[in-house]
Amino acid sequence: MIMEVVKFGTPILREMGERIETITPAIKKLIADMFETMYAHKGIGLAAQQVGVAVQLTVIDVRGVTDRPSSLELDGQPADVNAFMPLVLINPAVKPAGELVAGPEGCLSFPEIFADIIRPEIVDVQAMNEDGKTIKFRCGGLLARAVQHETDHLRASCSLIA
Repeated sequence: MIMEVVKFGTPILREMGERIETITPAIKKLIADMFETMYAHKGIGLAAQQVGVAVQLTVIDVRGVTDRPSSLELDGQPADVNAFMPLVLINPAVKPAGELVAGPEGCLSFPEIFADIIRPEIVDVQAMNEDGKTIKFRCGGLLARAVQHETDHLRASCSLIA
């Protein structure tokens, strides 16, 4: 089901997401609906707050972007980003691992507004996936930017809002 994407000024965009402790059928449905919504709006990432649910859940898929490369390492080895997509991050922890770089970002909650945002070029990520399993990876480029942007929403601190 395609959900409404809430826009700038909606209070839930400033709410801290609650941790998800168990993958319930409701969480699985939310994940599926978030992917459908993200794809319908031609986005590459969507946080639960953007669809009116204050939990620590985001979905990401950078496969359709060819002009802004991404990198991925699993267990210290280079991995295929496309094979890792689509990506579900539940209760993500993100740690900077690279130098700060400026890059363009947009946000489905701020339609047609883009800004250069400074973020670490590489980050280490640990989260739970849709099956409740812990995943750990290092990513760079667009994927790192998307992970950080969506995680900002979960922590109530979107860079485009601040």
